[in-house]
Amino acid sequence: MKKVLLLSFSCLCLFAQAQEQKMTKELLWQLGRVSALGLSNDGKYVYYQVATPNVKDLTSSTTYWMTSVDGKMYQKLDERPTNLSDTNISPDGKYRITVENIKVEKVLGKDYYPEMTQSEAYIYDGLDYRHWDTWSDGTYNHIIVENIETGEKVDILKDEPYHSPQKTFGGSSDYTWSPAGDQIIYVSKKLSGTNYALSTNTDLYAYDIKTGVTTNLTEYNKGYDTKPSFSPQGHLTWLQMKRDGYEADKNDIIVRYNDMDHNLTAYWDGTVDSYIWSKDGKKIYFTAPIDGTVQLFEVNFPGNTRMAVNVRQITKGDFDITGIVGFSGDRIVTTRTDFNTATEIYSYDLKRSRWTKVSHANDEIYKRIAKSKVERKYVTTTDGKQMLVYVILPPDFNPNKKYPTLLYCQGGPQSPLSQFYSFRWNFQLMAAEGYVIVAPNRRGMPGFGVEWNEAISKDWGGQVMDDYLTAIDEVSKENYVDKERLGAVGASYGGYSVFYLAGIHENRFKTFISHCGVFNLESMYGTTEEVFFPNWDTGGAYWEEHNTDAMKAYYHFNPIKNVKNWNTPMLIIHGGEDYRVPIGQGQEAFQAAQLRGIKSRFVYFPYENHWVTQAQNAQVWQGEFFRWLKETL
Repeated sequence: MKKVLLLSFSCLCLFAQAQEQKMTKELLWQLGRVSALGLSNDGKYVYYQVATPNVKDLTSSTTYWMTSVDGKMYQKLDERPTNLSDTNISPDGKYRITVENIKVEKVLGKDYYPEMTQSEAYIYDGLDYRHWDTWSDGTYNHIIVENIETGEKVDILKDEPYHSPQKTFGGSSDYTWSPAGDQIIYVSKKLSGTNYALSTNTDLYAYDIKTGVTTNLTEYNKGYDTKPSFSPQGHLTWLQMKRDGYEADKNDIIVRYNDMDHNLTAYWDGTVDSYIWSKDGKKIYFTAPIDGTVQLFEVNFPGNTRMAVNVRQITKGDFDITGIVGFSGDRIVTTRTDFNTATEIYSYDLKRSRWTKVSHANDEIYKRIAKSKVERKYVTTTDGKQMLVYVILPPDFNPNKKYPTLLYCQGGPQSPLSQFYSFRWNFQLMAAEGYVIVAPNRRGMPGFGVEWNEAISKDWGGQVMDDYLTAIDEVSKENYVDKERLGAVGASYGGYSVFYLAGIHENRFKTFISHCGVFNLESMYGTTEEVFFPNWDTGGAYWEEHNTDAMKAYYHFNPIKNVKNWNTPMLIIHGGEDYRVPIGQGQEAFQAAQLRGIKSRFVYFPYENHWVTQAQNAQVWQGEFFRWLKETL
């Protein structure tokens, strides 16, 4: 009988292997996008939604689910759950927060000339005239507080030309009720025009419901103050960056206690992404990048005790914790990804140090898809440091075979290269197409200490380029790498990296792909909407002839200065509504390549921004990505 069972098991394994297929761009867009909605009031269940795009008609269907925190039960719901806690309602139940787009300033031609109803003119007296993918029209996000009993509404930023929530990606994390329900604490950068474009100085403001008086709570701090919340004992808590103009500064957890601001992570060599208080108010749990992943940490809150502040890493593994949903007894509920798996919901038992998967949106699809093998490789950089390099191998990898290999250049420039799952820059898909991917955690990546993170600022074309070349050179020593078929690909700063490498690579690479890359630092300075960014990262303006850092950037680290050395095919992709790295950057690069007689192609998406978000455009993007590689590699 045992033999029969073993034989049956073997047959099943072989059958399962035979059913596996490689990831394709079509399959990628059949995956559901999981979003956690919250926990039930008793903490036993997690509610979430799954949005599944329809590529053909550009729609998306959404289903709603309930699952037990222990993973033993899950069921589909007929509609969006209504029994979730609503953080927009004040603790006393008297008021509700909504957000409206309010017209505050005259900007449009018809604002100034009402009779010119068909005018399409925009009139500006300062910068911040456009942001991300939208031109400013004189409207602002404002928090509206409504008296639930009377229906009376009050704009708490009435007539103010400022946003709260922040544009473009601000949301409910930009405001919170005080425990007594007598105040709204909100985030805003109360600067306008050119001053807005030059600064990262958001502050926390307290709006008093009874008096209508607003108070700046963090006026002393000149960098970002974000994500306000209160501890169970009522202590105001938030995330803070110290330096104005530096968007990638160390992010610390601040607790206001006894009228003093206590930095709980000041002496920890890392940067915080998100956080949540424990139910008893004794600890804060937070996520942060570490060693090429994003993990869960805890820090204790001493209060009046003499207990030392201690930061401790809680989880470890080859995955990213992408969000914290809440607590259920000894479990903390989170969202997770890795290079082979899109977002799902997990619970982590803090006492037993054990993970439980509690959502199963894409299980059936993933059962059929062969996983890529992911290896960690540590290489020695030119300045003697150890650098983590991810090597992603095809799912049917054969060490005796030679593979075309891609150097992946991460954007940011200070975004973590962690176990993310992208629906465009998808390593699983690239590997399934038969490519080895080399992804170095080069200088500028968070998760390896503050010094490593900051090393890229004002040095875009310096050590980081040596890091890239070291990574590809070291991995190319492996027998499975076809050294005659190397490419470099990347977006944003990664696109800049591609343009820069094209002028210095000394014939290492056979092809390049740059998406929304910075090509000309001078014209970038004159057209990007967040001017604080180039001011910090390049050191200043291109006309500051006595500014050593700026001159080094514009003359030595500017890709346009090395075009004379270009000799390699290049695919350039850009969105027409990208105002972060405006389309002129891609146009200039393509024109240079064409006039140099270099095989090149320009893929233009008129209505995409810095990203490609529309489903059919994403399919075209991936189609062109691989078509180009097949032609040139």
